[in-house]
Amino acid sequence: MRRDSFGSRGEGWVIAQFGLGAVLLVATIFVPLGPPWLPVLLWARRMIGSALILAALWLLFRGVFDLGRNLTPNPKPLESGHLVQTGADSIVRHPIYTSIICGMCAIGLVLGSLVGLLSTLILFVFFDLKSRREEQWLAEKYPIYAAYRRKTRKLIPFVY
Repeated sequence: MRRDSFGSRGEGWVIAQFGLGAVLLVATIFVPLGPPWLPVLLWARRMIGSALILAALWLLFRGVFDLGRNLTPNPKPLESGHLVQTGADSIVRHPIYTSIICGMCAIGLVLGSLVGLLSTLILFVFFDLKSRREEQWLAEKYPIYAAYRRKTRKLIPFVY
């Protein structure tokens, strides 16, 4: 068995995720760095941000519901689990990660925070790296994962 610097089940990824998420959320809310917005852009960013909040919440709750007993805080799949390819998982392979990224983007837009938008990019890179390790474990456990990977995008529907 290969030694993993983030723990045998990916525990380090979870700790990093919560720590990073907390720091970025606090920075987004309390560091008022943003450009002055024209009234029409103010309205548009708030509307887009509100729509993203709804999308993030749907992906989060649907992703958790679809995983059911397969849900684990760690990236390594449960021994007794099965591969979920329906619901939110038919849209993106990591709907909970996508929901967190989408939620941060929404908060950044609603607040008009450049820190929030930068935080979105940081979270995207983090979850892309975390999902790479998770997908190694998923491919080892589920022979059909390669086919699922080919037909379903990782984090951004229809794009990536």
